[in-house]
Amino acid sequence: MKTMGLLAGMSWESSSVYYQLINRQVQQRLGGVHSAKVLMYSFDFGEVSRLQQAARWDEATQLLAGVGHTLAKGGADFVAICCNTMHLMADDVEKAAGVPLLHIADPLGEAARKAGMTKLGLIGTRFTMDEPRIIADRLRKKFGLEVIVPDTAGRETIDGIIQTELVKGVIRDDSRVRYRQVMADLVAQGCQAIILGCTEIPLLVTQADATVPLYDTMQLHAAAMVDFALA
Repeated sequence: MKTMGLLAGMSWESSSVYYQLINRQVQQRLGGVHSAKVLMYSFDFGEVSRLQQAARWDEATQLLAGVGHTLAKGGADFVAICCNTMHLMADDVEKAAGVPLLHIADPLGEAARKAGMTKLGLIGTRFTMDEPRIIADRLRKKFGLEVIVPDTAGRETIDGIIQTELVKGVIRDDSRVRYRQVMADLVAQGCQAIILGCTEIPLLVTQADATVPLYDTMQLHAAAMVDFALA
């Protein structure tokens, strides 16, 4: 089994779910009391969030690249960023680590293409929705998928709930209702499925909240890590 190097803590609420998903899948596949070999670096999300909000992306890149290098030096055979937004610096992290990086968009793109999807709606942080280099460009170029995002009001709703509630583990029924409306608006524009493009969103919504398939990037990413580790 390969050793995973996880850049986590963005936020710890979702990273704890990543850890559970990975270990449960390893145990299911190998049986007995097997678990994953994992090196996890958990960032202080307060520090990362300040860099995001101030658009200090160069500093954020240096921070994550340094950790990627540390994990590889510590024995990680590959690395993964447990956060959609911070895939903005995925190439720099992979270069600094010197080992493969499993990109969060790749298992998503493979699953959508296999299902015959062509047009997807994307919800996530405002950074992920506004900056196509994080997810949308990769899905378009590598998998031929069209990606659209909510309108300005919808993006503010999605991001605001992530930043003020979900990263703190706060789950509110009224917020779930607001998410349902944003997703319904995307479906009305022809989206065949919705990408849950923030690892905190699955804490709030499930398939029961939408009329089209939901692609949970965290679930898909975790499964891809296990596939790679056990290959």
